[in-house]
Amino acid sequence: MLGRMTAGLLAVTLGLGLGAHARAANAPAPTAAERFEKLPPEQKEALRAKLREFKAMSPDEQARVRGNLQRWRQLPPEERERLRTNLRDFQKLSPQERQAVREQVRELRGLTPERRAELRERVRAYLKEHPERREQMQENMRRWRQMSKEQRQEARERLRERRRDK
Repeated sequence: MLGRMTAGLLAVTLGLGLGAHARAANAPAPTAAERFEKLPPEQKEALRAKLREFKAMSPDEQARVRGNLQRWRQLPPEERERLRTNLRDFQKLSPQERQAVREQVRELRGLTPERRAELRERVRAYLKEHPERREQMQENMRRWRQMSKEQRQEARERLRERRRDK
């Protein structure tokens, strides 16, 4: 999950239109200064505030943010668009829902990379086979996020028992 500062810098990068899709095929890319000058005053001030935040960070944190931006620039356009959509969706959530998502991400980070990849692939395959179930799955995820850790553990145990009984 992106940190607050990384998300802010990502928004800045997106706002400045650094993607190749934002310019004509034969037109030279405008410089950052030219793009900045075309922004409304409130966006300029927001960018200046983000720059002040960035400069106040430790060198290690600045390096982490720069690394994230470098990885962003290397992503294929369709992956960038998927991430932009996810960020917009995340920003629409209530503070409680955002916190629940953050907790889920922490739980997922505790899994092995292989297990995370397996779960991700299972969900994608399921949704591809059953697009009509997407709404139901989203509702289930909302309910899951509202459960306590104890309730989640009980639900996991019930699911394991059902799988054993099959």
